[in-house]
Amino acid sequence: MTSLSEQQLEDLQVFLKDWLRHTGRTQADLRRALQASSIRMPVLLDVLQHTYRQQGPVGLAERLCAVEERWQQEDGAPVLAPGGIPQADLGQLDLLLQEIRADRHS
Repeated sequence: MTSLSEQQLEDLQVFLKDWLRHTGRTQADLRRALQASSIRMPVLLDVLQHTYRQQGPVGLAERLCAVEERWQQEDGAPVLAPGGIPQADLGQLDLLLQEIRADRHS
């Protein structure tokens, strides 16, 4: 797989900051979830860049969805039923993953 472009990395950074703000989480929370060596954004982006190189956009989206699911479970949200979350309850990352999968099959 190829690496994310500079523009894609910038977009990912903006997305991560908005996501963290929206979910009430910190870069330290994301560091723990990604098992990164530092809370610094460049290190977090490197971890995600590595995921993208190995697994592509779907793998990246799935990894971020797994982080969101973990956080929801930590917050006492119900555990997901087999087959996923009901459409009305889909999080931002789940919608992104669905869109990426749909693009791959087009």
